[in-house]
Amino acid sequence: MTVTESDVEAARRRSAAMRDGLGVGLGVGVSGLAFGAAAVAAGLSVAQACALSLVAFTGASQFALVGVIGGGGALVTGTLGAVLLGGRNALYGLRLADLLRVRGLRRLVCAHVVIDETTAVATAQPDRASARIGFATTAVSLYLAWNLSTLLGALGAARVGDPAAFGLDALGPAAFLALLWPRLAAGGTERRVAAAAAVIAVAATPLLPAGVPIMLAAAAALPVLLRSGRGARTDAKERP
Repeated sequence: MTVTESDVEAARRRSAAMRDGLGVGLGVGVSGLAFGAAAVAAGLSVAQACALSLVAFTGASQFALVGVIGGGGALVTGTLGAVLLGGRNALYGLRLADLLRVRGLRRLVCAHVVIDETTAVATAQPDRASARIGFATTAVSLYLAWNLSTLLGALGAARVGDPAAFGLDALGPAAFLALLWPRLAAGGTERRVAAAAAVIAVAATPLLPAGVPIMLAAAAALPVLLRSGRGARTDAKERP
């Protein structure tokens, strides 16, 4: 069997996609340590922290939820804020549906791991085969690393006794800010949305119950998300 130059190039692209996925998955996954510790500091049990990572699996929303709970807010309020923040993943799904073309039960599995990182790696690839490999590699490595590090972080914080005495109660807000910072440092729309959300949250915090400012801040992104969703549907229709 003759190996052509195009075969070699295709293999190179697939290898590059796998390296990208592993790098992003493992690099981001270790931040689950901070989430596990922040969740326990906010009053969740180790089992609850781990269940949240297994079922929710979207970093910013998870940090937002434990931040509200740790601040004394209601569970319903924190959940609504987390859902608003996680709503962007549905729009990522619109963009990835045509690119990955997953069918059957696998579609449910893929939907669970459609997040910022998997979308970024998949859409950065030059062809559909590489996009699928990049998406799958990122999803598997990040899911495993995030959940394992959540467990380790939660167990470590649980052994401390009083997390607040060691300053672990500040982990939630600090990690959430770390997730927000790349958006503030980015240009264009992302910076404007992140800045508007930060201003809304700061202004509303002294006036409203815990958790409500985060919901209002998340709502700042809704106009942009709606425009992005319309654009994603248009792109999907035009893709050959």
